[in-house]
Amino acid sequence: MAISQPATRPGNPRFSSGPCAKPPVFKLENLKDAPLGRSHRAAVGKAKLKAAIEGTREVLGIPEDYKIGIVPASDTGAVEMAMWNLLGERKVEMLAWESFGSGWVTDVVKQLKLDAEVKTAEYGEIVDLDGVDTDNDVVFTWNGTTSGVRVPNGDWIKEDRAGLTICDATSAAFAQHLPWDKLDVTTFSWQKVLGGEAAHGMLILSPRAVERLESYTPPWPLPKIFRLTKGGKLIDGIFEGATINTPSMLAVEDYLLALDWARSVGGMEGLRERAYANLAAVQGFVTENDWIAFLAQEPAIRSNTSVCLKFTDERIKDGAGFAKAVAKRLEAEEVAYDISSYRDAPAGLRIWCGGTVETSDVTALMPWIKWAYEAEIEALSETA
Repeated sequence: MAISQPATRPGNPRFSSGPCAKPPVFKLENLKDAPLGRSHRAAVGKAKLKAAIEGTREVLGIPEDYKIGIVPASDTGAVEMAMWNLLGERKVEMLAWESFGSGWVTDVVKQLKLDAEVKTAEYGEIVDLDGVDTDNDVVFTWNGTTSGVRVPNGDWIKEDRAGLTICDATSAAFAQHLPWDKLDVTTFSWQKVLGGEAAHGMLILSPRAVERLESYTPPWPLPKIFRLTKGGKLIDGIFEGATINTPSMLAVEDYLLALDWARSVGGMEGLRERAYANLAAVQGFVTENDWIAFLAQEPAIRSNTSVCLKFTDERIKDGAGFAKAVAKRLEAEEVAYDISSYRDAPAGLRIWCGGTVETSDVTALMPWIKWAYEAEIEALSETA
């Protein structure tokens, strides 16, 4: 029996968790002021890069004494720079509850070969944060892009800590409140919550992190692309727009426009409210249907950006195959692109709900998920 399709379609079917949907007002012609073919070291290039740094500070509410740098290789590059420059001075605790956090564990244990204390949790869960000793250096992801789990707050981080906190905040920045006084190193990429172009990362350092950089030299060699100090002093130019390697001025222009849009919707608070409205639309749908559930069962640690769902119908024997079939149906109908769960995560769907996504589109998508689920269940019954 043919199952009727919903009458309303999302206006924008882009629900990818990275690169993410661009702001609703995005148009290619708005990038016409990008200084293409100009050196990023020319006055116009320096001004654009400086505006990107200060715009980040303004929208995110980053303290004036924190350093903000634009670095290569997206969020990955920013996290690696932090770990290779800062770790090794004292004991380190590695916290991991999803694939990217697990990747940082691998780099610290197998590449840097540090004797780290590793604390892990399954997908959809989080480690016991109260058991973390922040007199050690601590590396963690604030929001698990692949698991739909987030850190609820920074209360577990001591104000008088002796160690540094190194936080991968790439799918949390611009959607969740980050307690800057508790974070010594924070990283994110433009491609996430503001829907910027890929390849550029942001590295944010507290005064405590700068002090470590200028007082500690790691025992391993650092390639040029990782170096943050020279002669025992911070390379200030990196944090004033003099990037280590050549940035894309087209991508910089795109990020500046995204920051302008962020201001227009109420800045940090407006972006956060938009993301939570999107999460609420999914929450209502999950509440009404007993065959689907959040991967993160505890609401307090549930992400408002990378929302991960799982199918719970006992008739489904091949969870991965079923979820992929549902996602394929939705893409074929052009109502949702790229919403399969991450390759290392449990089978299911992953819907990006950051502030660049309109709540009306999330709401319109929900009946389509039900349609695709029912169509796949019917297909299973026909082959049984």
